[in-house]
Amino acid sequence: MTVKEQFASLGAYETMSKLADIGYRSVEISQIPTTPENIDAMRRAQDEKGIKVAAMSAGISPPPMGGESIATHFSKIVNDLKALDCHFLRIGMLPFDSMASLEAVLGFCKSAEVAAKKLQDHGIKLYYHNHHVEFMKFDGKRLLNIIADEAPSLGMELDVHWIQRGGANPVEVIKEFSGRADLIHLKDYRIGAIEPAAFDALAKGDFKTFMEAFQNVVQFAEVGEGNIDMPAVIEAGLAGGAKYFFIEQDNLYGRDAFDCLITSRDNLAKMGYSLS
Repeated sequence: MTVKEQFASLGAYETMSKLADIGYRSVEISQIPTTPENIDAMRRAQDEKGIKVAAMSAGISPPPMGGESIATHFSKIVNDLKALDCHFLRIGMLPFDSMASLEAVLGFCKSAEVAAKKLQDHGIKLYYHNHHVEFMKFDGKRLLNIIADEAPSLGMELDVHWIQRGGANPVEVIKEFSGRADLIHLKDYRIGAIEPAAFDALAKGDFKTFMEAFQNVVQFAEVGEGNIDMPAVIEAGLAGGAKYFFIEQDNLYGRDAFDCLITSRDNLAKMGYSLS
Protein backbone atom coordinates (compact mmCIF):
# COMPACT_ATOMS: atom_id res chain seq x y z
CA MET A 1 0.00 0.00 0.00
CA THR A 2 2.81 2.44 0.84
CA VAL A 3 4.06 2.68 -2.76
CA LYS A 4 0.86 1.99 -4.70
CA GLU A 5 0.98 5.47 -6.27
CA GLN A 6 4.56 4.83 -7.38
CA PHE A 7 3.52 1.53 -8.97
CA ALA A 8 0.95 3.51 -10.96
CA SER A 9 3.24 6.41 -11.93
CA LEU A 10 6.69 4.81 -12.23
CA GLY A 11 5.71 1.26 -13.06
CA ALA A 12 6.22 -2.01 -11.21
CA TYR A 13 9.80 -2.63 -12.30
CA GLU A 14 11.01 0.89 -11.56
CA THR A 15 9.29 0.98 -8.17
CA MET A 16 10.68 -2.37 -7.08
CA SER A 17 14.11 -1.38 -8.37
CA LYS A 18 14.08 1.77 -6.27
CA LEU A 19 12.98 -0.23 -3.22
CA ALA A 20 15.91 -2.56 -3.80
CA ASP A 21 18.26 0.40 -4.18
CA ILE A 22 17.32 1.70 -0.71
CA GLY A 23 17.85 -1.71 0.86
CA TYR A 24 14.52 -3.51 0.76
CA ARG A 25 14.66 -7.19 -0.16
CA SER A 26 11.01 -8.21 -0.13
CA VAL A 27 7.62 -6.64 -0.80
CA GLU A 28 3.98 -7.43 -0.24
CA ILE A 29 1.67 -6.63 -3.15
CA SER A 30 -1.60 -4.98 -2.14
CA GLN A 31 -3.93 -2.71 -4.12
CA ILE A 32 -1.74 -3.15 -7.21
CA PRO A 33 -3.41 -4.35 -10.43
CA THR A 34 -2.10 -7.81 -11.25
CA THR A 35 -2.12 -7.28 -14.99
CA PRO A 36 0.09 -9.50 -17.15
CA GLU A 37 2.36 -6.49 -17.65
CA ASN A 38 2.75 -5.91 -13.91
CA ILE A 39 3.35 -9.59 -13.20
CA ASP A 40 6.07 -9.68 -15.87
CA ALA A 41 7.65 -6.48 -14.53
CA MET A 42 7.64 -7.80 -10.96
CA ARG A 43 9.22 -11.05 -12.09
CA ARG A 44 11.89 -9.10 -13.95
CA ALA A 45 12.63 -7.04 -10.84
CA GLN A 46 12.95 -10.21 -8.80
CA ASP A 47 15.40 -11.68 -11.30
CA GLU A 48 17.46 -8.54 -11.89
CA LYS A 49 17.29 -6.62 -8.60
CA GLY A 50 17.08 -9.40 -6.00
CA ILE A 51 13.86 -8.13 -4.43
CA LYS A 52 11.25 -10.80 -3.76
CA VAL A 53 7.47 -10.62 -3.98
CA ALA A 54 6.91 -12.37 -0.66
CA ALA A 55 3.12 -12.03 -0.38
CA MET A 56 0.17 -11.03 -2.53
CA SER A 57 -3.40 -10.05 -1.74
CA ALA A 58 -6.92 -11.09 -2.68
CA GLY A 59 -10.37 -10.93 -1.17
CA ILE A 60 -12.57 -13.93 -0.52
CA SER A 61 -15.39 -12.32 -2.50
CA PRO A 62 -15.39 -9.45 -5.02
CA PRO A 63 -14.65 -6.13 -3.27
CA PRO A 64 -17.19 -3.29 -3.50
CA MET A 65 -14.93 -1.27 -5.80
CA GLY A 66 -14.42 -4.24 -8.12
CA GLY A 67 -11.40 -6.42 -8.71
CA GLU A 68 -10.25 -9.98 -8.39
CA SER A 69 -11.27 -12.36 -5.65
CA ILE A 70 -10.56 -15.94 -4.69
CA ALA A 71 -14.19 -16.81 -5.42
CA THR A 72 -14.15 -15.43 -8.95
CA HIS A 73 -10.51 -15.55 -10.11
CA PHE A 74 -9.02 -18.54 -8.31
CA SER A 75 -7.00 -19.94 -11.23
CA LYS A 76 -5.59 -16.56 -12.23
CA ILE A 77 -4.54 -15.75 -8.66
CA VAL A 78 -2.81 -19.11 -8.32
CA ASN A 79 -1.06 -18.67 -11.67
CA ASP A 80 0.12 -15.17 -10.71
CA LEU A 81 1.52 -16.47 -7.43
CA LYS A 82 3.31 -19.32 -9.18
CA ALA A 83 4.71 -16.97 -11.82
CA LEU A 84 6.38 -15.00 -9.02
CA ASP A 85 7.33 -18.05 -6.95
CA CYS A 86 5.22 -16.57 -4.15
CA HIS A 87 3.62 -18.88 -1.60
CA PHE A 88 1.82 -16.43 0.68
CA LEU A 89 -1.59 -14.96 -0.14
CA ARG A 90 -3.33 -12.66 2.30
CA ILE A 91 -6.87 -11.44 2.82
CA GLY A 92 -6.71 -7.72 3.60
CA MET A 93 -9.88 -7.82 5.70
CA LEU A 94 -13.21 -9.58 5.80
CA PRO A 95 -16.02 -8.14 3.64
CA PHE A 96 -17.81 -5.24 5.30
CA ASP A 97 -21.14 -7.04 5.37
CA SER A 98 -19.49 -9.96 7.17
CA MET A 99 -18.99 -7.69 10.20
CA ALA A 100 -22.73 -7.23 10.71
CA SER A 101 -23.42 -10.26 12.90
CA LEU A 102 -21.89 -13.39 14.34
CA GLU A 103 -23.72 -15.42 11.71
CA ALA A 104 -22.14 -13.30 8.96
CA VAL A 105 -18.69 -13.70 10.52
CA LEU A 106 -19.10 -17.46 10.64
CA GLY A 107 -20.10 -17.46 6.98
CA PHE A 108 -16.88 -15.66 6.12
CA CYS A 109 -14.88 -18.11 8.23
CA LYS A 110 -16.39 -21.06 6.41
CA SER A 111 -15.51 -19.58 3.02
CA ALA A 112 -11.99 -18.69 4.18
CA GLU A 113 -11.37 -22.19 5.50
CA VAL A 114 -12.49 -23.75 2.22
CA ALA A 115 -10.26 -21.35 0.27
CA ALA A 116 -7.26 -21.98 2.53
CA LYS A 117 -7.52 -25.74 2.04
CA LYS A 118 -7.95 -25.37 -1.71
CA LEU A 119 -4.88 -23.14 -1.92
CA GLN A 120 -2.86 -25.62 0.13
CA ASP A 121 -3.17 -28.05 -2.77
CA HIS A 122 -1.15 -25.56 -4.82
CA GLY A 123 1.51 -24.96 -2.17
CA ILE A 124 0.03 -21.61 -1.17
CA LYS A 125 -0.71 -20.50 2.40
CA LEU A 126 -3.64 -18.15 3.03
CA TYR A 127 -3.40 -15.47 5.73
CA TYR A 128 -5.77 -13.04 7.39
CA HIS A 129 -4.69 -9.42 7.98
CA ASN A 130 -6.31 -7.57 10.86
CA HIS A 131 -7.51 -4.02 11.33
CA HIS A 132 -8.97 -2.55 14.53
CA VAL A 133 -12.48 -3.87 13.94
CA GLU A 134 -11.37 -7.42 14.72
CA PHE A 135 -11.14 -6.41 18.37
CA MET A 136 -14.87 -5.91 18.72
CA LYS A 137 -16.63 -8.81 20.40
CA PHE A 138 -19.50 -11.15 19.66
CA ASP A 139 -20.83 -12.92 22.74
CA GLY A 140 -17.74 -11.81 24.66
CA LYS A 141 -15.22 -13.17 22.14
CA ARG A 142 -13.00 -11.01 19.94
CA LEU A 143 -13.71 -11.17 16.23
CA LEU A 144 -10.03 -11.94 15.57
CA ASN A 145 -10.21 -15.02 17.79
CA ILE A 146 -13.44 -16.16 16.19
CA ILE A 147 -11.78 -16.03 12.78
CA ALA A 148 -8.71 -17.85 14.08
CA ASP A 149 -10.75 -20.60 15.73
CA GLU A 150 -13.36 -21.09 13.00
CA ALA A 151 -10.85 -21.02 10.11
CA PRO A 152 -7.92 -23.00 11.56
CA SER A 153 -6.16 -23.36 8.20
CA LEU A 154 -5.69 -19.58 7.99
CA GLY A 155 -2.39 -18.09 8.99
CA MET A 156 -2.33 -14.69 10.67
CA GLU A 157 -0.79 -11.49 9.37
CA LEU A 158 -0.72 -9.23 12.41
CA ASP A 159 -0.68 -5.46 11.90
CA VAL A 160 0.70 -3.83 15.03
CA HIS A 161 -0.73 -0.36 14.38
CA TRP A 162 -4.25 -1.68 13.97
CA ILE A 163 -3.87 -3.96 16.99
CA GLN A 164 -2.99 -0.95 19.13
CA ARG A 165 -5.77 1.11 17.57
CA GLY A 166 -8.13 -1.73 18.48
CA GLY A 167 -7.14 -1.35 22.13
CA ALA A 168 -4.89 -4.39 22.46
CA ASN A 169 -1.18 -4.83 23.15
CA PRO A 170 0.64 -5.72 19.91
CA VAL A 171 3.34 -7.73 21.66
CA GLU A 172 0.82 -9.80 23.60
CA VAL A 173 -1.28 -10.48 20.51
CA ILE A 174 1.81 -11.62 18.60
CA LYS A 175 2.67 -13.95 21.47
CA GLU A 176 -0.90 -15.24 21.52
CA PHE A 177 -0.60 -16.29 17.88
CA SER A 178 2.94 -17.65 18.17
CA GLY A 179 3.57 -20.23 15.47
CA ARG A 180 0.73 -18.93 13.33
CA ALA A 181 1.72 -15.32 12.56
CA ASP A 182 4.24 -15.80 9.77
CA LEU A 183 3.63 -12.26 8.50
CA ILE A 184 3.74 -9.07 10.56
CA HIS A 185 3.11 -5.46 9.54
CA LEU A 186 5.48 -2.99 11.16
CA LYS A 187 3.45 0.20 11.16
CA ASP A 188 3.90 2.72 13.94
CA TYR A 189 1.20 4.57 15.87
CA ARG A 190 1.58 8.30 16.40
CA ILE A 191 -0.54 10.99 18.03
CA GLY A 192 -0.29 13.97 15.72
CA ALA A 193 -0.77 17.65 16.45
CA ILE A 194 -4.16 19.27 16.09
CA GLU A 195 -4.13 21.29 12.87
CA PRO A 196 -4.06 25.12 13.17
CA ALA A 197 -7.25 25.32 11.11
CA ALA A 198 -9.07 23.55 13.93
CA PHE A 199 -8.06 26.29 16.38
CA ASP A 200 -9.19 28.90 13.86
CA ALA A 201 -12.56 27.17 13.76
CA LEU A 202 -12.68 27.10 17.56
CA ALA A 203 -11.98 30.84 17.71
CA LYS A 204 -14.95 31.39 15.40
CA GLY A 205 -17.20 29.32 17.63
CA ASP A 206 -17.19 26.26 15.38
CA PHE A 207 -16.84 23.71 18.16
CA LYS A 208 -17.97 20.80 15.96
CA THR A 209 -15.11 21.28 13.49
CA PHE A 210 -12.62 21.59 16.33
CA MET A 211 -13.84 18.39 17.98
CA GLU A 212 -13.62 16.49 14.71
CA ALA A 213 -9.94 17.44 14.53
CA PHE A 214 -9.46 16.72 18.23
CA GLN A 215 -10.83 13.21 17.80
CA ASN A 216 -8.80 12.51 14.67
CA VAL A 217 -5.20 12.81 15.86
CA VAL A 218 -4.14 9.16 15.49
CA GLN A 219 -1.67 8.81 12.62
CA PHE A 220 0.15 6.07 10.76
CA ALA A 221 3.84 6.60 11.34
CA GLU A 222 7.20 5.45 10.07
CA VAL A 223 8.75 2.72 12.18
CA GLY A 224 10.37 4.35 15.20
CA GLU A 225 8.41 7.58 14.84
CA GLY A 226 5.48 6.50 17.00
CA ASN A 227 4.92 4.93 20.38
CA ILE A 228 4.86 1.18 19.65
CA ASP A 229 7.71 -0.79 21.22
CA MET A 230 9.07 -2.06 17.91
CA PRO A 231 12.04 -4.03 19.31
CA ALA A 232 9.63 -5.93 21.56
CA VAL A 233 7.32 -6.51 18.59
CA ILE A 234 10.16 -7.82 16.43
CA GLU A 235 11.55 -10.08 19.14
CA ALA A 236 8.09 -11.51 19.86
CA GLY A 237 7.60 -12.12 16.15
CA LEU A 238 10.95 -13.83 15.76
CA ALA A 239 10.31 -16.00 18.80
CA GLY A 240 6.99 -17.03 17.29
CA GLY A 241 8.48 -17.96 13.93
CA ALA A 242 7.56 -14.90 11.84
CA LYS A 243 9.01 -15.12 8.35
CA TYR A 244 8.45 -11.58 7.09
CA PHE A 245 8.10 -8.17 8.72
CA PHE A 246 6.57 -5.81 6.17
CA ILE A 247 6.91 -2.06 6.67
CA GLU A 248 3.72 -0.26 5.73
CA GLN A 249 2.27 3.21 6.14
CA ASP A 250 -1.34 3.77 5.10
CA ASN A 251 -1.09 7.58 5.02
CA LEU A 252 2.11 9.52 4.34
CA TYR A 253 0.77 12.99 5.26
CA GLY A 254 2.45 14.63 2.28
CA ARG A 255 5.84 12.95 2.58
CA ASP A 256 7.46 11.02 -0.26
CA ALA A 257 6.91 7.28 0.10
CA PHE A 258 10.56 6.40 -0.41
CA ASP A 259 11.64 8.99 2.16
CA CYS A 260 9.24 7.41 4.65
CA LEU A 261 10.69 3.98 3.93
CA ILE A 262 14.22 5.31 4.36
CA THR A 263 13.23 6.76 7.75
CA SER A 264 11.85 3.39 8.82
CA ARG A 265 14.97 1.64 7.53
CA ASP A 266 17.30 3.98 9.39
CA ASN A 267 15.31 3.77 12.62
CA LEU A 268 15.35 -0.03 12.46
CA ALA A 269 19.12 0.12 12.02
CA LYS A 270 19.38 2.25 15.17
CA MET A 271 17.40 -0.45 16.97
CA GLY A 272 19.86 -3.06 15.74
CA TYR A 273 17.88 -4.53 12.85
CA SER A 274 18.70 -4.65 9.15
CA LEU A 275 16.39 -5.17 6.18
CA SER A 276 18.21 -8.26 4.89
